[in-house]
Amino acid sequence: MPQSSPSDRTAAAGRVAHLLAHDLVQPVAPFVTGFVTRLLGGTQPLGVIFYGSALRAPDPEGILDFYVIVERLEDWTAGTLSREANRILPPNVEYHEITIEGRVIRAKVAILSIAQFRRMTGRATLDTTVWARFCQPVRLAWVRGPEAADAILVCIIRAVAQAGRWAAALGPAHGTADEYWLALFAHTYGAELRVENGHRPRSLLQGQEARYRALLPDIWRADGLPFTCTGDELSPRLTPELRQAMREGWWLRGRLGRVLNVSRLFKAAFTFEGGARYLAWKIRRHSGIELPLGPFSERHPLICLPYLLWKLRQAGFFRRRD
Repeated sequence: MPQSSPSDRTAAAGRVAHLLAHDLVQPVAPFVTGFVTRLLGGTQPLGVIFYGSALRAPDPEGILDFYVIVERLEDWTAGTLSREANRILPPNVEYHEITIEGRVIRAKVAILSIAQFRRMTGRATLDTTVWARFCQPVRLAWVRGPEAADAILVCIIRAVAQAGRWAAALGPAHGTADEYWLALFAHTYGAELRVENGHRPRSLLQGQEARYRALLPDIWRADGLPFTCTGDELSPRLTPELRQAMREGWWLRGRLGRVLNVSRLFKAAFTFEGGARYLAWKIRRHSGIELPLGPFSERHPLICLPYLLWKLRQAGFFRRRD
């Protein structure tokens, strides 16, 4: 297949945008809508994006994942230290528990400005954190209006374009769309030092295979990347020099991703609102042990981690179980 003509690229870009817009407007469960409404109160961000494992497999007893997109970081209630830390190393993450119809719903909530969202989904970014999430199916759980929805959609399109470009470089010379996406997700998990088993990349595709298979060729067409297609097998025509340059670029992103991951962990010691309650819930869910929390450990769970581990030891969490 020769390189796409301008009209082919425009048509492919339109199909990508249409598919992603369709993703965004799909309905979410009522308890998700109720949670977001209560979370925002009178706040008016641009939008709230619902993503992650609870979207793929709804579980009111699990943890929901949201990104709140604001015009300015000042639009979200936070202390000065927390806001400045988010400006330097986004995103900040908060943990919230809200009772909806008699049931406690729990969520991790990340905060980004729209400018940060654009930057972290753009081609120049060295940080894989955001675009790797938003090339997956996501929903707009709340949006201010059409202009805000369009601004968010543009960022989602940028995230997907990033993902498709890197899939071509990191995947096999020839392979199915599934193989390219699996290669990409294996690399992005590795860049973030996320503790996941080897089946995790495959789970991201399950139930969405048709979506991913439709997206990849059109991403490449819209990007002007020539490729051939024989049956289900795709072959991106990257020159050896370009493939090598991109893989070297990924090496840098992978190394930087590890640094950013550790840095965000350190930042969370001071900015992860509700982090101790999140930790206590995880321990209670997996062991049944109640972890008592004081005001300081509520605010600074990682600083108090040695104390919390000692309390767990006292409660018998580390006793050998036969």
